[in-house]
Amino acid sequence: MASNFAFLHEKFPELAELGLLAERYLHADPPSCLMKAGLLCEGMIRVMLAQDGIPLPERCDAVERINILQRRDVLPPDVTSAFHLLRKARNRAAHEGTAPPEGKTRILLQITHSLCGWFFQTYGDAAYRPQAFVPPEAAGAPPARPTDAGRDEALADQAVARAGQAAALPGEERRRRAAEAAGARRVSEAETRYLIDEQLRKVGWEADSENLRHARGVRPQAGRNLAIAEWPTDAATGSRGYADYALFAGTRLLGLIEAKAAHKDIPAVLDHQCKDYARHIRAEHLPHVVGEWRGFRVPFLFAANGRPYLRQHEESSGIWFQDVRSPAHAPQALHGWMSPAGLEELLERDTDQDNRRLAALPRDFLTDPDGLNLRDYQLRAIEAAERAVREGAQRALLAMATGTGKTRTVLGLMYRFLKSGRFRRMLFLVDRHALGTQALEVFRDVRLEELHPLSEIYSISGLTDRAIERETRVHVATVQGMVKRILYSEGSDRMPAVSDYDLIIVDEAHRGYILDREMSDEEQLYRDQRDYQSKYREVIDYFQAVKIGLTATPALQTTRIFGPPVFSYSYREAVIDGFLADHDAPHQLRTTLSEQGIHYKPGDTVTILDPRSGEVADSALLEDELDFEVDDFNKSVINENFNREILREIARDIDPEDAASGKTLIYAVDDRHADMIVRILKEIYADELMDTDAVMKITGSIGNRRNIDEAIRRFKHERLPSIVVTVDLLTTGIDVPEITRLVFLRRVKSRILFEQMLGRATRLCPAIAKSHFEIYDAVGIYDVLEPVTSMRPVVSNPATTLDQLLDGLRVMEDPAHILDQINQILARLQRRRHGMDAEARRHFADLTGHSPEDFAEQVRDLPPRAAKELLLSRREGIALLEEAGAGGPRPIVLSDTPDALTAHTRGYGRDNLRPDDYLESFARFVRERRNEIAALDIICTRPSDLGRDSLKSLRLALEREGFTERQLNSALSQLSNREIAADIISLVRCYAVHAELLDHEERIRRAVARLKQAHTFSRAEEKWIDRMEKYLLNESVLSVRTFDESPAFRERGGFAALDRLFQHRLESLVHELNGYLYDDGGLAA
Repeated sequence: MASNFAFLHEKFPELAELGLLAERYLHADPPSCLMKAGLLCEGMIRVMLAQDGIPLPERCDAVERINILQRRDVLPPDVTSAFHLLRKARNRAAHEGTAPPEGKTRILLQITHSLCGWFFQTYGDAAYRPQAFVPPEAAGAPPARPTDAGRDEALADQAVARAGQAAALPGEERRRRAAEAAGARRVSEAETRYLIDEQLRKVGWEADSENLRHARGVRPQAGRNLAIAEWPTDAATGSRGYADYALFAGTRLLGLIEAKAAHKDIPAVLDHQCKDYARHIRAEHLPHVVGEWRGFRVPFLFAANGRPYLRQHEESSGIWFQDVRSPAHAPQALHGWMSPAGLEELLERDTDQDNRRLAALPRDFLTDPDGLNLRDYQLRAIEAAERAVREGAQRALLAMATGTGKTRTVLGLMYRFLKSGRFRRMLFLVDRHALGTQALEVFRDVRLEELHPLSEIYSISGLTDRAIERETRVHVATVQGMVKRILYSEGSDRMPAVSDYDLIIVDEAHRGYILDREMSDEEQLYRDQRDYQSKYREVIDYFQAVKIGLTATPALQTTRIFGPPVFSYSYREAVIDGFLADHDAPHQLRTTLSEQGIHYKPGDTVTILDPRSGEVADSALLEDELDFEVDDFNKSVINENFNREILREIARDIDPEDAASGKTLIYAVDDRHADMIVRILKEIYADELMDTDAVMKITGSIGNRRNIDEAIRRFKHERLPSIVVTVDLLTTGIDVPEITRLVFLRRVKSRILFEQMLGRATRLCPAIAKSHFEIYDAVGIYDVLEPVTSMRPVVSNPATTLDQLLDGLRVMEDPAHILDQINQILARLQRRRHGMDAEARRHFADLTGHSPEDFAEQVRDLPPRAAKELLLSRREGIALLEEAGAGGPRPIVLSDTPDALTAHTRGYGRDNLRPDDYLESFARFVRERRNEIAALDIICTRPSDLGRDSLKSLRLALEREGFTERQLNSALSQLSNREIAADIISLVRCYAVHAELLDHEERIRRAVARLKQAHTFSRAEEKWIDRMEKYLLNESVLSVRTFDESPAFRERGGFAALDRLFQHRLESLVHELNGYLYDDGGLAA
């Protein structure tokens, strides 16, 4: 008979010969058959890599070669699993000289044949259609002895050599052909069972559908977790009433599995065969039954066809599961199998009872001053998350500003969940090792009940723990680690089960992308940023668990995964409530070059740096002008004189040896730029006889993970370094409260990234009496991040920017004009996207929720007016495209043009105004908006009626317009040459009704002194008056409600108790005190 592999001969004759040899040895020498089949599969993998010109790392074994193709989406998931299946079978045959029974060897040969069909469609002839496998006959005698292994390997080498000379297909086309061929691949029910055996074994079941069968006498045993094949029932449906697998944890029957061929849809199998089997368990097997629910004697039912879960083909992929104990439990597709322990825990779980325990659990430990000592907003965040969980939400998002204690909040939440039994095992997922280390420190150091930290109450597994023990209650892991364990687990005998965790908490949940070079060791896991986002989502979706995300800056993709936030607490609110530091008006530094740019004329010679090789060379004479603006500085052109002038000016304000003044974080463009900054600063401070160890670079290039963690630890906990230069490594998630200065020598156009950068300095630090932080802006970052206000139509012009095209689009109404403008924008977008670097693509996806390619496609598919709205709503992301060049690292111009500092000013408010203009705009706002904002009118006319909520609302309204208490006082101080610290009430009254401007503390102390002079208080009463004064110094507003709302008063009995102490005069005393507070010479109108 003809070989099943003959179709390969035309294009891959060497591979066809290996297939023929495998067939010949099937009956007489199964180990040799599997070795030939495995070598054939390995040969196909090597041919794929060679034909597509994919470079390989220096050390690259068979597992890694398969993984490389999988990461590029060339190998669909089920094809990947099949290749690994053959790889393992070949290894066992080669190293142990054994093979499974002939029936299994035949199945493996059949799988090899189906893989060859897929391979030939993808890399040979796309028009080929797979043929049925015909088992080889036993009559054909094999060669007298196995063929020489070296000759067989030579065949594979010849196929690889020829493939290396073939033209490679574009990546997208190759992936398309691979996916189509995978859909056409013939997968038998026998192969499905073989794959399911392997999958079950990896999550803790003993599974072998050939040997662990009921017909072979295999029965449940205590201490073993058996998946027994062909379990008989009294059902009349299916294969004579035999369930494909019965799952036993010890002697308890917990589940049934029905396996179908890969081309069959599977949800209906649950409703028919599986349920029929579960109702008709034989009488002799009743001792294994753990209960009966609505006639079902097995609680958990599964149906599968071996294909990994695909959202686009949900009905024909994944593992379909139903808990039949309640009619409210709908069937659902899982991404993997449940473990024996997972099924046992699910059986024991009573969610309704656990929710009741959670609701009844006391909250005292959350506010214990010696323990968590959580604030009001943190308690509200916990309440919101618990409410969502009790109401059945599977996903929830908590949005809390950087520095507001997300980790402590979630620690309280985790402890309540664990103590109530609502969740039994949690995965705390981070995307950077440093964030995981930071979380583990909190879990180890923060005391909960009876002064015990979480790590002493419950078992916690750390970042290096791959396998979790049954007693583990919290596991801290990185996204990268879980990607390896879940998506690239074929090199291992174990992988996580979907039931391993019942709660996943995702820290920094906005981070669905690679943020910095710390991940350089892990980046080979991802093809590009879109691939990272996809795998990030796959890890989160994999587990059958409730997911709670934590973020400071919800991005579009964040809400797509977790939904809109169930609780939000913004940076503005935190500053107003006194929990975060505000920043003063930014220092704006300008030099001759930053104002005028760097320009070269035709005929000039410029020095060029090749960023790939690091080589420096002089260019030929320029034929055209070459112009650089400040946006290009340190990216396209490097001028050390500019950096030196800026750093010299900044160094005048920074004493690196003065611990009381705090620490400084400088943002550089890239690693090369960071090195330059460190060198210049060391030279400047050496001249001033200061310790140059105060300056350090912390980027992903400084060494391995241990070196990076040690550098971050020193920055956080030691006196030196006090000045750190970074690129992206410290943009998010690292807490160093001592940071009081941020220096921007790098321009970014992503508001989200900018806010994250600012977040590094927002934490209060009582140890150094930190009240605010300073920003030094040398690259006009505030100008870039200002909203566009000029709105004028533009004509079609190659020189027109995307920004101008969007301005024109905004004012257009005619659909034809809108469509024409959109086409221009799309054309410009398509050109620009090719030059976007990884950072730009990352920020674009963050701001728009899509890659540039997907975003353009989405715009193109919309009607003109809807497309217009979408483009204008994503304007900030589109602005990033202006930065994109021609693709790949451009040569960098090294400029030695002299430079000099021209200005060091402060820019106030949203428009970077001078102090006098800023105060005038504030006065105008107060006058013009007084009748629109109720709190403004109350402050002006009856200030004693002002409540805490009204004041907070007013401060938020003012901050939205750029008027902050810090900047208003700073502007006044700069004009008057004296330190001013007035509160917002005094500032408003000063500019609205010309009241006397008093410092906050002076106003409070004056009012309290007048109250004491007007009354004779007992010693106990005077002590409480002093406490009211202390409260006012922090809060500005005191009312009758305060005594029942503030813990400082509420814990002593609240208003009722204090009113008795003051002989029922407390309300009138509060009213009198408020009158003194605002009796400041102002005119009420």
